[in-house]
Amino acid sequence: MNPLAQALEDYLALRRSLGFKLRDAGKYLSKFVAFLEDRGAGHITIPLALEWAQQDVSAQLSTCAQRLGYVRSFARHCSASDPQTEIPPSDLLPYRPRRARPYLYSDEEIERLLRGAQDLQPVDGLRPWTFYCLLGLLSVAGLRIGEAIRLQLEDVDLQAGLLTIRGTKFGKSRLVPIHPSTQAVLTQYQAHRERFAAEHPASSYFFITRRGNHLDIGEIHRTFYKLSRQIGLRGETASQGPRLHDFRHRFAVQTLLQWYRSGADVERRLPVLSTYLGHVHVADTYWYLSVCPELMGQAVARLEHRWEQRP
Repeated sequence: MNPLAQALEDYLALRRSLGFKLRDAGKYLSKFVAFLEDRGAGHITIPLALEWAQQDVSAQLSTCAQRLGYVRSFARHCSASDPQTEIPPSDLLPYRPRRARPYLYSDEEIERLLRGAQDLQPVDGLRPWTFYCLLGLLSVAGLRIGEAIRLQLEDVDLQAGLLTIRGTKFGKSRLVPIHPSTQAVLTQYQAHRERFAAEHPASSYFFITRRGNHLDIGEIHRTFYKLSRQIGLRGETASQGPRLHDFRHRFAVQTLLQWYRSGADVERRLPVLSTYLGHVHVADTYWYLSVCPELMGQAVARLEHRWEQRP
């Protein structure tokens, strides 16, 4: 193994041990190292990094900037042991990705989605219950879709009202308490699931398909888009619209609004919400203040009130 390939292996192992997945980064950096090998280069240089990032002439600037960003992080790692490494400057391909603005579902829209899930075919099978409970859980627990579908039977403690979330975005596990009403619905689903499993082979995942298998993320999205179109949240041919991840955004915004309206000390409680959501940095939770006008208004009003009370 040549030094650059070994350096990449070490870099990925180190970052993944810290909880980073690096699926795309690992794939692209492997191609970058192969590109350097083809050029006979033993070190990362800025010209070669830029050439590799832009070699696909049909690629958008955002894609080229992302590739160069992967190289930049890898180059910083390499520079610690190889002084000949050149680190591409951050302004070489300037691009600031825009974070998708969340769609904040209304209570009525969620109710209509859940009613639509109950009508999925076959209506007397497990599928309607699976999607009804999955979408309902996403709307009230703030989970990422991947976290919800990875729940194992042993992760769902319906007696204590606790979910154990494993294999999260940053590799950390956490406990998520659920409301008694959510416990009751999940208990009903578990009963349906047990009756199904008594007659069919079933995996150990809590949410399963009508064949007893682990839910497929693609099928979940397709079913959600179908339900969204049925209730008018998406056009028949629209490629964009409300997402499953927006359930998580709604949960965070609703929680913050309730705290502000009740007069709670939001700044003190924010780390609690951040932990509940599985955010690594509280700053990620603060972001919700900027995407909801009512939240921003509540925060500004609270700040003005504090200033008025200062001597």
